[in-house]
Amino acid sequence: MVKEQLWRCSNPSLSEDVRQRLVDELMAARRAVKNAKAGADDAALKTARAGVNKAKVALGERGDVWWTDGAEDFNRRQVKNTPYAQWYESLNNPQA
Repeated sequence: MVKEQLWRCSNPSLSEDVRQRLVDELMAARRAVKNAKAGADDAALKTARAGVNKAKVALGERGDVWWTDGAEDFNRRQVKNTPYAQWYESLNNPQA
């Protein structure tokens, strides 16, 4: 969760080796985005952003859902507008 917005976590069924390799790829792509922006290189920026997306999809953070219970994907939604609203409020107000 970031700024009261839900974000999908990585697929927990990924092996640690695979997960770490994908995280490394994601971080390299993010650095490439930063460098492309600094160099005002639009082509490199497009390629770097595609690399970020590819890594996030492989991690399960974007794209098709990795769970199989039929639950809806609330990724990138305000928590207050989801079934998790009461749970989130209880974290901020344990007396509730």
